[in-house]
Amino acid sequence: MSGVRRFEDLIAWQRARQLAGQVYEATSRGAISDAFALKDQMRRAAISVVSNIAEGYERHGRRDFARCVGIAKGSAGELRAQIHLATDLRLLEPVIARELLESCEEVSRILAGLRRALEAPRKQQPR
Repeated sequence: MSGVRRFEDLIAWQRARQLAGQVYEATSRGAISDAFALKDQMRRAAISVVSNIAEGYERHGRRDFARCVGIAKGSAGELRAQIHLATDLRLLEPVIARELLESCEEVSRILAGLRRALEAPRKQQPR
């Protein structure tokens, strides 16, 4: 993670932030905007993704960071399930749902790679 000095530098956080914005925009219009419980849960899941990445980074420990990244990835999965449900209930247009799902899957892939990197044994520096 060279070149990363703060959580805002992480691609995972940047993409999660964009995803949260997409979720807020998508849930602000159409039938989903009146489905208060599902709309709220989708927004909370999106917030959880971006927040857990930031929280984990700020803890300054690889183990804690990896755990928080895992939680963020779980929230991305929760959001995907909610998008599918909203689509099944005809609360989201299929084209919007596809865009959200693609973004969720991208964030999940990035988080999986970040977690692998954090859990990998650290290479010892030559003495």
